Amino acid sequence: MNKTIVKIKKMDCPSEIKMIERLMENLDPTAKMEFNLDSRIVLFYHSIDKQRIINSLKDISLHGELISSEEVLESEIPDMVPSVEAKTLKYLLAINFTMFIIEIIIGFYAESTGLLADGLDMLADSFVYGLSLYAVGRSITMKHSAAYFSGVIQISLGLLCLIEVGRKLYFGSEPLSNYMIVISLIALAANLFCLILIHKHREGEVHMKASWIFSANDVIVNTGVIISGILVYFLNSNIPDLIIGAIVSFIVIKGGISIVKLSKIKI
Repeated sequence: MNKTIVKIKKMDCPSEIKMIERLMENLDPTAKMEFNLDSRIVLFYHSIDKQRIINSLKDISLHGELISSEEVLESEIPDMVPSVEAKTLKYLLAINFTMFIIEIIIGFYAESTGLLADGLDMLADSFVYGLSLYAVGRSITMKHSAAYFSGVIQISLGLLCLIEVGRKLYFGSEPLSNYMIVISLIALAANLFCLILIHKHREGEVHMKASWIFSANDVIVNTGVIISGILVYFLNSNIPDLIIGAIVSFIVIKGGISIVKLSKIKI
């Protein structure tokens, strides 16, 4: 295996990184890369001749200047993912998993189906971002598989939400509207921040498109829970909470189906 460092003067945004990733996936599917946009440096770990990389970069109008090249042992090659996508996904994963914990705890305390459903939606998102993080920089097949399993997870959690709605419809509940509103406002702020983070990747590869779909759905869900909390307060009824819980469940399931279709792998 070889370690080659190349300076690419025209590499100044994520789109160039994607072009290089696609190029290397065709040239050497086992290659690993580390990108530094500030210095416009790419570190390649590859098994093909370094000149093929340089020549292929020219073909996509990204002329590369060879800085150095040397042989390395397999044990010396670190596990790497492209820094731009990886950093974004790590933030998304941390935010969503934190909100999952908060919403599940408060959801049980406040007897709110809406908060519980939104919490499970956050957990589904955490799986999505974790799988997407695993898929970044890997083969196209792996990216589609990650998207597919993300969709399956979301569909499963959506069905669990529906079961909880049915249980509370039968046994009854007394949701606390003030907790619903406050926690949902916090979740909305968190999801709007996530949407800003993922926005520039929304037209990327399938695993990143999946992440965009989930983030966009979350903003809609949070708004719905806030509205239901207001209705619970004024109507003094659990029906708005159950309705939003059911709606969230269907949104979760619909989002999962969209991801499965996007992955182009049939259930």
